[in-house]
Amino acid sequence: MHGAVQGFRWLTIVAYIALAIVALLSFLRRRDRAAMWGAAAFGSLGLLELLALVPNHSGNLVERAIGRVEIALLVVFPFLLFRFTTVFRTARRDLDNAFFGLTGVLLVWTFAMPSTPQKGESWPVYFLAFVALFLLHWTVLSVLTATRLVLAGRQQPSVARRRMQMLAFASGSITVAIFLAASGPGTNSPLVLATDLLALAAVAAFYLGLAPPSLVRMVWRLPAQAQLQEAISSLLGFAESQEEVAGRVLEPAAALVGARAIAIRNAEGRVVGAWNVPAEGWEGLRRENGTAPAAATEGTELVELDLPGGASLAVWTSPYAPFFGEDELALLRTLGALTGVALDRVRLYQAEHEARIALERANEVKSNFVALAAHELRTPMTTIHGFVTTLHHLGDRLDDEQTEQLRAALVQQTQRMALLIEQLLDLSRLDAEAIKIDPRPLRVREQVDAIVAAAAPEPELVAVRVADDLVVPVDRDALERIVTNLVTNAFRYGEPPVVVAAEQTDRHFRLTVEDCGPGVQPAFVPDLFERFTRSDEARPQAVGTGLGLAIARSYAQAHGGDLLYEDAEPHGARFRLVLPTVAAPVEAA
Repeated sequence: MHGAVQGFRWLTIVAYIALAIVALLSFLRRRDRAAMWGAAAFGSLGLLELLALVPNHSGNLVERAIGRVEIALLVVFPFLLFRFTTVFRTARRDLDNAFFGLTGVLLVWTFAMPSTPQKGESWPVYFLAFVALFLLHWTVLSVLTATRLVLAGRQQPSVARRRMQMLAFASGSITVAIFLAASGPGTNSPLVLATDLLALAAVAAFYLGLAPPSLVRMVWRLPAQAQLQEAISSLLGFAESQEEVAGRVLEPAAALVGARAIAIRNAEGRVVGAWNVPAEGWEGLRRENGTAPAAATEGTELVELDLPGGASLAVWTSPYAPFFGEDELALLRTLGALTGVALDRVRLYQAEHEARIALERANEVKSNFVALAAHELRTPMTTIHGFVTTLHHLGDRLDDEQTEQLRAALVQQTQRMALLIEQLLDLSRLDAEAIKIDPRPLRVREQVDAIVAAAAPEPELVAVRVADDLVVPVDRDALERIVTNLVTNAFRYGEPPVVVAAEQTDRHFRLTVEDCGPGVQPAFVPDLFERFTRSDEARPQAVGTGLGLAIARSYAQAHGGDLLYEDAEPHGARFRLVLPTVAAPVEAA
C-alpha cells in the first residue's frame, strides 16, 4: 500500500507541475485575460506541488513559512478558477465582492494563525474554524464554477462543450479530494490512495479541459464533422447567386462554433445571407455605415473574418468560443475561405451572364431598329423617289404650278423622313439605355413656356399653370422631349384649349397636359403607348409617325418615373408625367 501511495503521489506532483507549464505556455501564446487567470489558477497548483516536496518541521521557521504559503495557495486556487469563468460571463458584483472578501479573510487568517498542527497533533479551535471556513469557501466556489461551466457548455459545439465539462468535473473531483485529505486518518490508508486517485483524475480532466490533445479533439468533433463536410461539398456545386451560396453554409458554419447569429457580406459590403440576426444586430453590418456591427444578443461576442475576394463573415459567438473553440474557429476560417472563393466564382459568373444578356439585348435592339427603320422609311422613301423620278423625266413638261406642288410635297416628305429617323434613333438609344439622364435643378415655368412656344401651333391656346418659383431636379432634355410630344399630340388629336400644369408633392414631380378633344377610346388605351399604333378614329387625320407617346414614356421610365393616361373631365385626354425627385434648394440651371 505504501508503495502504491508513494507512486501515485509522485505521479500527481509531476502531472500538476506539467499542467501549470501547459497553462503558462497557453498564456504566453494567447495573451488574453482568460489565459491569464487560467495560468494563475493552475500555476498555483503547480507551485503548491513543488512546495509540498519541502519538509515541514515544527522548529524550522523557513519550512513552516513555506507551509503557510502552501495553505495560501490552496485558498486562492478556487477563487482564481472562479475568476477564470467570470472572464466569459461576468458574475454579480456583490457575489464577486463577497468571494474576494472571503478569500482575503482566509489569506489573512492563514498567516495570522499562531501555529498549524503537525500530523498526529490535535487541532485547536481556531484551526478547526479555519478548516471549516476553508472547506465552505472551496466548496461554494468549486460548485459555482462547475455549474457555470456545465450550464454554459450546453449551448457550445461538441469540442467546447466537452472541454468545459472536463473542467467542471475536475473542479468537483479536486473538491472531493480536498475533503478526503482533510479527514484522512493516515498516510498509507486506502482513503489516502483514493484521495490521490481523485487528485490524479482531476489533473487529467483539467488537462483535457485546458489543452486536449489533437486526437481527443478529433474524436469530440465527429458529430459536427459530417455537417462540415456536407457544407464544403455544397460549395463545390453550381450556384446561380451569392445568396444561394450563403444559404448553403450559414447554419453549418454557425453550428461549428455554436454561433448565436451569423451573416455573410460580399465584396461590395452587401449582406447576401444572414441567420438568426435580430433587428438590433443589423446595425453596422453594411460597411458603408462606417460602424461596427452590434451584438446580436446579450452575452455574445462578435468575430469578423475576412474572406478571399473582399467578402467577410460576421459571427456572433458565445464568449466561451474564442478560448474553448480555437480549432473550430480555425475550421470556420477554412470554411469561410472556401465560401469566399465560391462567392467570387458566382460574382464572375453573374458578370459574364449579365454581359451575355447585354450583348443579346443589344443585338435584339439592333435587329428591331433595322426592322423598324426598313418598314417605316419605305413609305416616305418611295414617295420621294417617285417625285424625284417625275421631276427628272417629266420636269420640262410640267407647268410652274405642278412643279411647285411637287417641290412642296418633296419638302414635306423629307421633313417627315427626317423626323422619323430622329425618333427611331431616340428609341434605339432608349432601348439600349444609352441616353444619360442627368437631373439638375430647373425652373419648370421657364422651361415649359419655352417648350410651348416652340411646339404648339397656336401657343396662345395653351394655359400654363406652373408656379413661377417651382424648381425641381430634372433632366432638361428628357423634359423637353416628353412635353413637346404631349403638346404636339394635344393639338394633333385633341382640341384646344390645352392646359399644362405642374407641381411637386410627396417627393414626386407631377406634370399634366390636358386637352378638350374627344379623348381616347377605352378599347385603345392599353395600346396607347405602343409604337406605330393609332386608334381607328385618329388614323384618318394622323400625320405623325406613331412614335411620339412611345418615346415620351420611354424617357419618363429612363428618368425613373412613368407617363400615364386618364380621361379628362368632362371630356378630353389627360397625360400625367410622374418623376421621383427631392427638394432642390440650389440655384436653377
